[in-house]
Amino acid sequence: MPHHVSLSRRLFLAANYTFLILLSIICLLPIIHVFAISLSSSSAVDVGLVKLWPVDFTWRSYKYILNKPEFLQSMLVSAQRVALGTVLNMLLSLLIAYPLSKETTSFRYRTFYAWLFVMTILFHGGLIPTYLTVKETGLLGSIWALILPEAVPVFNMILLLNFFRGLPKELEESAFMDGAGYWKVLWRIIVPLSLPAIATVGLFTIVTHWNSWFDGLIYMNSQAQYPLSTYLQTVVINQNLLANAQVDLNDLAEINDRTAKAAQIFLGLLPILMVYPFLQRYFLTGLVLGSVKE
Repeated sequence: MPHHVSLSRRLFLAANYTFLILLSIICLLPIIHVFAISLSSSSAVDVGLVKLWPVDFTWRSYKYILNKPEFLQSMLVSAQRVALGTVLNMLLSLLIAYPLSKETTSFRYRTFYAWLFVMTILFHGGLIPTYLTVKETGLLGSIWALILPEAVPVFNMILLLNFFRGLPKELEESAFMDGAGYWKVLWRIIVPLSLPAIATVGLFTIVTHWNSWFDGLIYMNSQAQYPLSTYLQTVVINQNLLANAQVDLNDLAEINDRTAKAAQIFLGLLPILMVYPFLQRYFLTGLVLGSVKE
């Protein structure tokens, strides 16, 4: 029998979808505008002709940027940071969230340790103590200075903790009866059942590492060590990117400071835009299920 949808419900859905579509368009317009600038000639950009579509289409800005060793080096540093940081963050989050998801009857000091981690969200040591700690441990100028200070993302750990608490306890109990230990239960049962939450937390972690720029600015000793976001930050605030650069005379007619910056910004967005579709189907599921507790 067909389900009847009331008029008020249809009006609500129409208004909701309209609002979400408009919000999506608002979020996409700046990206489209930057992309259009990166594919336009310098003369068209200078006179303000470029809006949402390239004018005097050209690839010269991308060819110039992809031949810049500084940009390629920063991409490599960010790729290393994402790879090492994501693996370390996810491993520590899983190893901490699993025992903290137990009841106090199974883990006596669970509440104490849980609050100990939560306190790190409410209170932080501050920039200067953190910098001095990184300096005294000899991490300045190394990739580990970008990874180890935030090795345990507490917010992500709490998401996993709540997700684990929502899993049926009978699965663990049956595994224990078959002789499995906690380690085997975690990797053979808990992790496979938690793929939506793990994918969600993994996406958060990847985006955080890729977009972080301030730590690279204070912990790295030279521009050659900057991750991509830090390099882009210095590029954006630099008033004349091409002032000291060696640019072919034929390129000057089609490249200027704005088109070169737009090309670098869009290339910096591209890896995340490529990763998201593969994790998107887990995203909402992981968020909803991670918020449910028994």
